[in-house]
Amino acid sequence: MDVTLRIKRYNPDEDVKPVFKEYVVAVEPTDRVLDALNEIKWQQDGTLTYRRSCAHGICGSDAMRINGRNRLACKILMQELGKKITIEPLLGYKVIKDLVVDMDAFFAAYKSIKPYLIADDAPSSGERLQSPVDRERFDDTTKCILCAACTTACPITWTNEHFVGPAAIVNAHRFIFDSRDQGAGERLRILNTQSGVWRCRTVFNCTEACPRDIEVTKAIEEVKRALLYEQV
Repeated sequence: MDVTLRIKRYNPDEDVKPVFKEYVVAVEPTDRVLDALNEIKWQQDGTLTYRRSCAHGICGSDAMRINGRNRLACKILMQELGKKITIEPLLGYKVIKDLVVDMDAFFAAYKSIKPYLIADDAPSSGERLQSPVDRERFDDTTKCILCAACTTACPITWTNEHFVGPAAIVNAHRFIFDSRDQGAGERLRILNTQSGVWRCRTVFNCTEACPRDIEVTKAIEEVKRALLYEQV
């Protein structure tokens, strides 16, 4: 079938403001949006710029707004969208070119919560063992692929550049509740700030946007409760 992709284009070296440009592409219903973008770039307009890598929903590179919702272009099928599709860059971050946004602030927030195991004591058996029950406590938040879909769906991110954002909180959750980790208190102090976890307004946009079906809002609320009741 023929579909029309209406893509928001912007080249800061040439354009005063973004403009939409339409492309007609022949696709199969089971093709992905990424397949259509590749067809445009490889066959019609080599100047079209977007991020992609694994093309299997693991790397998170190709997150973008598709018909007004944050999605991974490599996961959503053409048959789910109809014959006219609007594609835009993620909201909240500076557009570098076309569908590519500047992710420096996103990764700075991610790094700020110390997303790595903090354990000063040496393991007694050569490994840091953990029971299935302890693992299950934070299993959901280990699925984050840092695509920024949750963070750029959050209205607080659009207006407050200092907000740490849902993805950073999710990754803090992953370690705060890890029985092998000893840095929970440090991470909670980092998030217990005006631009930390309390800036969340529980809108649930983040949960809806997550392509990995992480219960983002639930994780954020669990971090809030840990701060209130010290249940870590």
